Amino acid sequence: MRGIGQRLSDWKAQYNVVPVCPRTEARAQIYVNWFDHGFARQRWTNADVVAPGVIRSNHPTRARLEVLAAAGLNSVLSLRGAKPTAHYHLEVKACRELGLAFVPVGLSDRRAPRPEHFRMLIGAFHSIEKPFLMHCKAGADRAGLAAAIYLIEIEGRPFAEARGMLSARYGHLRRSKAGILDAVLDAYGHRLALGPISVLDWAETEYDPQAITGQFKARRRFRQREEAPGGVPAMH
Repeated sequence: MRGIGQRLSDWKAQYNVVPVCPRTEARAQIYVNWFDHGFARQRWTNADVVAPGVIRSNHPTRARLEVLAAAGLNSVLSLRGAKPTAHYHLEVKACRELGLAFVPVGLSDRRAPRPEHFRMLIGAFHSIEKPFLMHCKAGADRAGLAAAIYLIEIEGRPFAEARGMLSARYGHLRRSKAGILDAVLDAYGHRLALGPISVLDWAETEYDPQAITGQFKARRRFRQREEAPGGVPAMH
């Protein structure tokens, strides 16, 4: 007998249709609105200006893209990457119809980026046409890291200023699994204390995502034990 989880997964797959065409668009939109939590983005956004001609936000609705396109937006940088999902195909379709360039660069909000991710992201920053919008799903984690990197690498802004892009102000929770992105950004900040180095040079010559991930997981496990009932008491 098939489990409930598998049946739910099969039901969900009926709406995660790709590619999107006139016959499947309604089902794809249901997927985006409910399974991708698009209903929460209909009325709320954490959109903010990162730098002149650069906006960050949660995943934009079609209506929001229409408003931005009318205001002069040229490009969309999706940090969710190019995946065979309804939300990806609907966004590609919307950008094409609105005359917006669409650039996908996949990042994770649960894993430390690999060096090639930094290379692709920074390369996109150099080539994308402004004004552009960068977004992930919630606009809190991947968008925060990317915005910080943009300010440091492209705008030449101080690390302390850029660090504010990855914060609770945008819905980022440092103590969640997405805190791995804080660990990555802070590792670069600690390296800057030894002397100047670009994000890209650091990522390609000194950055160790496995070591950072191991340290982050160890700290998180200790904190969870410390906070659990009967756990290890805090040392003061």
